[in-house]
Amino acid sequence: MQDLQTLRAFVTVAREGSVSRAAERLHLTQPAVSLKLKQLQERLGLRLFRRHPKGLALTDDGRTLLAAAEKALAAVAAFDQSAQALHSTLRGRLKIGTIVDPEFIRLGAFLHRLVARAPQLETELSHGMSGTVLERVRRGELDVGFFLAPPGEGPGLPEIAHRELTHFHYHVIAPAGWGGRLAGAGWAQLAALPWIVTPAASVHHRLLHGVLDPLGVAVNGVAQVDQEACMLDLVRAGVGLSLARDALAMAERQERGLALAEGVRLPCALSFIWRHDRGEAPVIAEALGVLASVWGDG
Repeated sequence: MQDLQTLRAFVTVAREGSVSRAAERLHLTQPAVSLKLKQLQERLGLRLFRRHPKGLALTDDGRTLLAAAEKALAAVAAFDQSAQALHSTLRGRLKIGTIVDPEFIRLGAFLHRLVARAPQLETELSHGMSGTVLERVRRGELDVGFFLAPPGEGPGLPEIAHRELTHFHYHVIAPAGWGGRLAGAGWAQLAALPWIVTPAASVHHRLLHGVLDPLGVAVNGVAQVDQEACMLDLVRAGVGLSLARDALAMAERQERGLALAEGVRLPCALSFIWRHDRGEAPVIAEALGVLASVWGDG
């Protein structure tokens, strides 16, 4: 601390060109400042100032050391600032349920901004199907998560809060060469074709049953998978139909020649979910703030 006070005295006298003015800025007496300069010069074995009619001026050695002294004081100030910031930095762990692919839910941007705003916060990611994430958030195993459902429906549980982030559509995709089988087909005709189905926790399952159950029609499932990548692989292999998000469906048609059922699509919304009773928890509040910066206010 004494060394820092001595450096501050040296730098302030150099800037002010006067011991008296430096003493005023440092809230010290003139003799105290003069003593610190004398001790510094004796310790270094260098003459740092020369007197002139208007006060003090730096010697060549003094000018050389001034920049180093200023850098040292700036480094100490930055150290103190960082230490003070740690007192208010959010700490803890945020458990996040993720779904589909990271690009679609903007996971990279979300985590990047979260780490920038709360560097002491740990994140733990758990990937799964939409319904699985919902149940784990409900049970408190996850703090927050991403969820898919038709627009306006939300998670359908009173204890779960949600924020809709974006709307999109699912399309019916089929193997290459199946265009003729899809032409003019309604949902009843489409359901009779071979389908790659998903477990009940998947949004694909909920969307399909939402449109087929009122018609009294059952889907002709020939294979069941729980990952979107597997579904696409099976469609490409000619096994059957599936649902695919807008961008995926268009890319698969353009790049691999997969067929799309024209005029048939299911609206969906991507939401962020958390428990109502935990919305004020610091880690969740921080996550919601970051979410707004990535997606807007929804």
